[in-house]
Amino acid sequence: MINACGVIYNHCIALHKRYYRMWGKHLGCAKLQSHIAKLRKGNPFWQSVGSQAVQNICQRIDKAYQLFFKHNKKGVRPPGFKKVKKYKSFTLKQAGYKFLGGNRVKIGNQTYQFWKSREIEGTVKTLTIKRTPLGELFMVIVVGNVVESEDNSTTSNIAGFDFGLKTFLTCSDGSKIESPQFFKQSLNAVKIASTDHSKKLKGSSNRERARKNLVRKHEDISNKRRDWFWKLAHDLTNRFDVVCFETLNLKAMQRLWGRKISDLAFGEFLQILEWVAIRKNKLIVFVDRWYPSSKTCCNCGHILGSLDLSAREWRCPSCQSVNGRDHNAAKNIQMVGASTIGLGDVRRAMPAIAV
Repeated sequence: MINACGVIYNHCIALHKRYYRMWGKHLGCAKLQSHIAKLRKGNPFWQSVGSQAVQNICQRIDKAYQLFFKHNKKGVRPPGFKKVKKYKSFTLKQAGYKFLGGNRVKIGNQTYQFWKSREIEGTVKTLTIKRTPLGELFMVIVVGNVVESEDNSTTSNIAGFDFGLKTFLTCSDGSKIESPQFFKQSLNAVKIASTDHSKKLKGSSNRERARKNLVRKHEDISNKRRDWFWKLAHDLTNRFDVVCFETLNLKAMQRLWGRKISDLAFGEFLQILEWVAIRKNKLIVFVDRWYPSSKTCCNCGHILGSLDLSAREWRCPSCQSVNGRDHNAAKNIQMVGASTIGLGDVRRAMPAIAV
């Protein structure tokens, strides 16, 4: 079914390109859906996919083109063809599936067994089947129930955190959190697997075996990093009611420092932390990226004219205090974040807010 979705997706992309060449206009989503519906009637392979999944494919393509029309000057590219064997997922909404109880689900005309990671609570809204690069299949279910908080305990503690390359997070209380740098630890194993893959003949079974071995190396790194992020997020939300961070331009940092930023994966950590914070009625505050947190003395408020990135400590010319760069920035982020919220904000669940 996923392969059939990949074929339909590529056919829709070809129709878009042909329509634009002939008429110089964008092919609308409704017109594309009606055309694909007619083509499905005489094609048994396409009929193996539910009609709602086909509609969702057209909606995905239309959304991608709308983003391209809106942000093409920023480098956003239009959607292109994909290899069928690499096509990742399809989504069913109200129809096309039925849960039979236990760990069985009927999708289309076939019944499948699945391993249930948690109980399905509430009304099922959508069901998405995803395929990993290893060929494993996962079922992602969206339910329409209200998420209840896990923990309503409060500590009345506020902390600021500064993200760094040498130290993952520096807390305003002076503690430091070092990143394990999982990719750096496994770099030699990834290099060996990558070299082994490149030496195999294209199209051979040995190359496919080597490709899966390389994918497993990357998946192990990703799983270890994500597990560490979840544990760190729970630890921080247990210790603090409000956590403050500085908004960073991670894409620009990645262009500057490359693999180092990708290995730290600060953006992925913030997504996990926001989810945990909402579940536990905690608050995340983001301070503007242009706030001079590193150049401002946390004791007297004096702002330096310039501060080189290599300077890890500096002496304030006003109060003569010696400030550690990261610790000083974390304390300033804490003070700015605390000054923008009221006491009532600490005790209610809110998404992350920008200051």
